[in-house]
Amino acid sequence: RHSGSCARSSSSTCTSPASWTTTRSLPVCVPVCRVSRALPELTAALVSRGGTAGTEGTPLRGRKGTRGTLETQVSAFHSFACDCVSRVLRRRSTPAPSPGGTGVRGLTGDRGDSGEKGERGQAGECAVAPKSAFSAKLSVGRAPPLAAGEAVRFDEVAVNEQGDYDGETGRFTCRVPGVYYFAVHATVYRASLQFDLMKNAHATASYFQFHGNWPKPASLSGGSLLHLVPGDQVWVQMALSEYSGFYSSTKTDSTFTGFLVYSDWKNSAVFGS
Repeated sequence: RHSGSCARSSSSTCTSPASWTTTRSLPVCVPVCRVSRALPELTAALVSRGGTAGTEGTPLRGRKGTRGTLETQVSAFHSFACDCVSRVLRRRSTPAPSPGGTGVRGLTGDRGDSGEKGERGQAGECAVAPKSAFSAKLSVGRAPPLAAGEAVRFDEVAVNEQGDYDGETGRFTCRVPGVYYFAVHATVYRASLQFDLMKNAHATASYFQFHGNWPKPASLSGGSLLHLVPGDQVWVQMALSEYSGFYSSTKTDSTFTGFLVYSDWKNSAVFGS
């Protein structure tokens, strides 16, 4: 193992080749190049020690060596060290192999045990659908001729739980946005009848019934779906003053009805979709 910092080491192990013979192997930090340059000095040191009896643990102990034999041993060690260094350098310069392809997916493992039951969550919003509905009729005897453009006041209220219909004005005011259905049933007597279903200031539908000389009451009915937003108003309005044959008695009625079909209220998460 050789690094650049070894060559500059000031330790006694690196600077004295003669001292290398006192261990079983060369110091790790000795560069191969220095071994080559120090061959003569190292050989002389080994020869001088070869004539004396070695002790346990010292290199080349025992028999008296010759100069040629020591040089051969040092040269062999030098070749071995160079070969090791070359192998290390080749291994470092060889690029790392590229990763292989994705392997086959393994088998699905066994299902684990069920976890512990969690804590109960907070109570959610109650899914109560919005409501809006009414139904009213003309009271008996309240069927005088009406002027054109006047709202028909169905003053006898049968259903109006949400209070969206006003029997005094005959107008429905939207509170819940959505689609509504409105229906008008009129008893026609003594005169022809024409009326309009109004949304704000616009007629959304018009209805007409000719009476003629028929001595009995006739009927006229119609309905329409309207999309409303809060504040919109819906009512029944006379179209022509000469066609004002609305009639109501104890045996026949004229009615105005409306109700919410579905809401598009988006203030609530429950009805947001």
